[in-house]
Formats: sequence, structure tokens, C-alpha cells
Amino acid sequence: MDTDLSNYRKSYEKGELLKKNVPENPMELFQKWFHEIDHFFPEIESNAMNIATIGADGYPKSRVVLLKKFTFEGFIFYTNYNSEKGRAIKVNPKVCLSFFWNGAERQIIIKGNAEKIEENLSDGYFESRPRGSQLGALASNQSEPIANRAILETKLKSLEASFEGKEIPRPNNWGGYIVKPVEFEFWQGRANRLHDRIQYKLEGNHSWVISRLSP
Repeated sequence: MDTDLSNYRKSYEKGELLKKNVPENPMELFQKWFHEIDHFFPEIESNAMNIATIGADGYPKSRVVLLKKFTFEGFIFYTNYNSEKGRAIKVNPKVCLSFFWNGAERQIIIKGNAEKIEENLSDGYFESRPRGSQLGALASNQSEPIANRAILETKLKSLEASFEGKEIPRPNNWGGYIVKPVEFEFWQGRANRLHDRIQYKLEGNHSWVISRLSP
């Protein structure tokens, strides 16, 4: 296959991001952007984020997960602790999150450290999930090889029968992580590829240093 993509171009002209206008705390800017995307672009899954980890083989790997909560402390998502990403985080908790909201021509890149949240918080979120999602967490040994889909579907039916009319417990190997950020980069597309990039870096005194980066 020989596909030439050199003429794929788009002019970004929907906004600007100036250092003089940004808040001192990057979470305030994240919250502002997130709510704007949620309000003005309802067709976008605004909480879809990419998380990159470093695997045991030394290679980075990224995949999309769903952000379920954010606070001034960090960003929370849920997964199987025995999954490939869970195993990677156990060895190296340094991760990178990114959001790309094409409709607004915006991107946010976040470096941080991931750690498990308290079990009672994972319990509470698991209880709020649809029963199908709860059973799916029990049915799948995430990231492990499987011969065919029929095995999953058969296991799901068996679990449906076993838990009919019963509460479904959260598996011990499933729960939440919080990513506590140490660096943010906010990117706003601009014309002529002269994009706006504002970086926040966390200092030892827990203050944020703000810089403008060249595009």
C-alpha cells in the first residue's frame, strides 16, 4: 500500500491561548476546557483520554480509557489491575495522559504518577455501573490471550445465571487509579502552524511554573 498523505492539511483557526489569560492552577484551565467541550460539542466523548505506560518490554504503549472523575488532586479512571496497563503501572507508575478535542482544535498532555485509589471508592463506583459492565469485569481476564469470543460469551451467560437476583461483588483485581499530575501542556491550534502551547510544571514547593512553548 502506497498512500500519500502529504496533502492532508487543515488550518486551525478556532481559538487562542495566551499566557496572560491563563489561571495559576492548571486544573482550573482543564476544568474550563472540559466543560466547554462537554457543552459545545456534545457529539464528542469528552472524557475519552489516552493513557501511555511503559511496559515490561521497555516499549511505551498507549490506549484510550474513560476519565471518570477529576479533582484538584488528579484524574481517576478504572481498569483491571492485572491488565497490561495495570502491570505496567505497578512497575513504573509514571504515565502520560492526553486529550484531543478535534472540534475545538485543542489538546492537553498531562504527565503524572498513577496510584490505586482507596478500595471503598472503587467499591462505590463499581456499584454504580450497569450490571452488564459489572459482569463483564468478572468475565474478562483483560489482556490475556483467548481462543475465541464464544468463550467470553459463554462465561458471561454463566455469570448472569449465577448472579441472577444477587448483588455482584467488585473483583479484587479491578478498581481505580488516580493520576497525580506533575506537568500539563495545553495546546490550542492556530493558523500557519503557529500553535499556542502553554506548559505548567510542578515545583518542589507545590507551585506551578507557567511557560509558553514554541509550536
